[in-house]
Amino acid sequence: MLASWGLGNPELGVLMLGLFVVFIMFGFPIAFTLMALGFGFGYFAMGDIVFALVVQRAYSVMTNDTLVAIPLFVFMGYIIERANILDRLFHSIQIAVGGLPGSLAIATLMTCAMFATATGIVGAVVTLMGLLAFPAMLRAGYDVRLSAGVVCAGGCLGILIPPSVMLILYGATAGVSVPKLYAGALFPGLMLAGLYMLYVLIRCALNPSLAPKLPPEQRKASLVKIFWSLATSFFPLALLILSVLGAIFFGIATPTEAAAVGALGSLLLAAAYRSLSFGKLRESVILTARTSAMVCWLFVGSFIFSSIFAFLGGHQPIEAFVTHLNLSPFWFLILTQVIIFVLGWPLEWTEIVVIFVPIFLPLLDNFGIDPIFFGILIALNIQTSFLSPPVAMAPFYLKGVAPPHVNINDIFAGVMPFLLLVIVAMAMFYIFPGIGLWLPRYLYG
Repeated sequence: MLASWGLGNPELGVLMLGLFVVFIMFGFPIAFTLMALGFGFGYFAMGDIVFALVVQRAYSVMTNDTLVAIPLFVFMGYIIERANILDRLFHSIQIAVGGLPGSLAIATLMTCAMFATATGIVGAVVTLMGLLAFPAMLRAGYDVRLSAGVVCAGGCLGILIPPSVMLILYGATAGVSVPKLYAGALFPGLMLAGLYMLYVLIRCALNPSLAPKLPPEQRKASLVKIFWSLATSFFPLALLILSVLGAIFFGIATPTEAAAVGALGSLLLAAAYRSLSFGKLRESVILTARTSAMVCWLFVGSFIFSSIFAFLGGHQPIEAFVTHLNLSPFWFLILTQVIIFVLGWPLEWTEIVVIFVPIFLPLLDNFGIDPIFFGILIALNIQTSFLSPPVAMAPFYLKGVAPPHVNINDIFAGVMPFLLLVIVAMAMFYIFPGIGLWLPRYLYG
């Protein structure tokens, strides 16, 4: 047995973590790999008591009220997606910003930022904008790489901008208030979207050939037309989103209650646009159930895994190693963010948040780091996991719907400037933490 190899419990924990990474590389299902490793190592170390522990942990996950917000927010996003509201939103913003350099690209980023507040499903946003905005930019003569970078980077904003599903999972994992996380992530998310737009605006102004001006009839519109377009598409969705976020920020409703109101509001909005049908509703329910089941099984598996990992003392060698390095808070943050950046190549953000982030959480007190600050920094960092080659999901989502002449190398090249902008945003947030910490302190003290 393993004990005969001279391995103590902490070493078993590290071995357990290493085997998880190996099995994931071979393509095993993540949730069931977590549960299998938890059962196996738990039974070896604890005996039959592991079964009671597993039942207890699974039950605690399923009764976590905060997690109920996930299917509701996901349903809200799928309804908005299926009801063609995104199409209306894109065209209205396009009319409003038609006179700016790179107007279609800026309209794409604004639409992505807006839709990010309705759903944190990166694949859905990138795919939709790849079908809607990407062909429009190519038809207008926009540079392929710039267009691809805009769609991929904009589509990833939902991981950061509230109501982000990632922040709900982080809050449940770290024991941090989700409303405080939402308040903290709002301005950093808008800052990152603003950096993207500023980059496009400056680059297209300096090199107009990257984004030729639209025809006069598309570039110029009367104030009445602009107002009417925004009033029928932008403002209704904005009102719905602000109502949901406002209810959470000001303590009027819990995230779960606000998510329920948002889901109902999305149904009413789709019905008002006469875009709601039984078929679309059925698709949204099925997709929501599939996504929610994936997240819940992953969370159950991760809790089983992390409980056994903690029982074995797997954190001890890692904590001892980090302590031995005698790092300053700055270099600790650099180390953790580099690890998360690298983990983003083979793993989804869900696995990073529920498996590897808990390894770092006990160390935050040692370095005097606010868990809200740490969570927002991770949310910024995880943007890179969707953009950085070779395993960059956003470019592959776009490639799946792009015209045949657009190759994956062009898409990879297009996302690189935006990848650098994410790093700039992380640096700005580190230097000026008030960007994210001012609002939760103002609202909640």
